[in-house]
Amino acid sequence: MLGQIDVMVMQVTQEMIHNWGWFLAFGIALMLLGIAAVVRSVTATVASMQFFGWLMVFASLIDLVNAFMVGKWAGFFLHLALAILLGITGVIFIKHPMISAEAATLVMSMFFLIAGLYQLVIAFWTHMPGYGWHALNGVITFLLGCLLLAQWPLSGLYAIGLFVGIDLILYGWVWAALALDLRKM
Repeated sequence: MLGQIDVMVMQVTQEMIHNWGWFLAFGIALMLLGIAAVVRSVTATVASMQFFGWLMVFASLIDLVNAFMVGKWAGFFLHLALAILLGITGVIFIKHPMISAEAATLVMSMFFLIAGLYQLVIAFWTHMPGYGWHALNGVITFLLGCLLLAQWPLSGLYAIGLFVGIDLILYGWVWAALALDLRKM
C-alpha cells in the first residue's frame, strides 16, 4: 500500500483577487530586473558576490555575539572560529568579487557535475515512474557543469549573474501568471 501524500491547499482570498494588479506589477518588475541581470551578467555577478559577502559579514557578527552571549560552554571556540571564518570570507567576497565569483563558479560546476551524475545513476537504478525525465534532468545538469568547467575561469565572470537573472525572469513569470489567473476569478 502506498503512503498518502498531503498537499497544502492555499485559499485565494478576495483581497488577493482585488489586488491582482500588484501581483502583476511585481512579476513584471522581477522579469525586468532579470532581463537586466542577464544583459549585464558581469555586473550582476559582482553585485551578487558583494551581497553574499555582506551577508557573511553580518552572519559573522551575529555568531560572534552569540558565542560570547552564551558564556562558557563547549561550543564557544567552534562558534568563534566560524565567526572569524565567515568574517574573513565575507570581506574577501566584498573586496574581490571577481575572484570570489570564479571560485564560486568552480564549486558550482563541480556540484553540477556530481549532482548530474547522481541524478542519472539514481534514475536508471530505481526506474521510478517518470525516470526518463529524471535521467534527462541529470544529463542537462551534468552538461551544465561541463560547460561551466570548460570555460572556467571566464565563466566565473558571468555565470552567477546569468543564473540570478534567469531565476528572476522565471520567478517574475510565476507571479505574473498568478496575477493573470487571479484576474480571471
